[in-house]
Amino acid sequence: MRAYLDIETTFTGAISVIGIYRPDRGAVQLVGGGVTDLNLYGALEGVATLVTFNGSGFDLPVIRKRLLADLRAEYAHRDLLHICRQRGLRGGLKVVEQRLGIHRDTAGISGWDAPRLWQQYEEHGDQTALEALLAYNYEDVINLAALEAMLDGNAVVAPAPGIRILIR
Repeated sequence: MRAYLDIETTFTGAISVIGIYRPDRGAVQLVGGGVTDLNLYGALEGVATLVTFNGSGFDLPVIRKRLLADLRAEYAHRDLLHICRQRGLRGGLKVVEQRLGIHRDTAGISGWDAPRLWQQYEEHGDQTALEALLAYNYEDVINLAALEAMLDGNAVVAPAPGIRILIR
């Protein structure tokens, strides 16, 4: 079983959101105080392979540093960034999505906006900022599944409908 994983961080480097999409269960987002090693391992129960975009360089090292969870040692890992580079697809995830025609409702929001959105929520209780951050992270993990399917020459399967669990 595969899980598609993406994290968002704060200006201080703490993890604000861990998004995980599993085709068998839908999406789980660990948010704020819900970002713990126990919740992470619970969300990954039964998973054999993690799929990320630049997870080797960012997501997995940050998780290891912040949660002391060495996911590289415990799961097979497929980093789509490297596959994209081998095929001449340069740029970040959003650039690659755009080139391949993968839709994003949160177009215009980038990874650079994530810490700002979290800060707006934390400091001012801005629920709209939190909702934007969570929607952005959700699309990141859902679109990883679509990107992997396209890179592998498979049909893109619609994500499990309506399943989205927040753990705070």
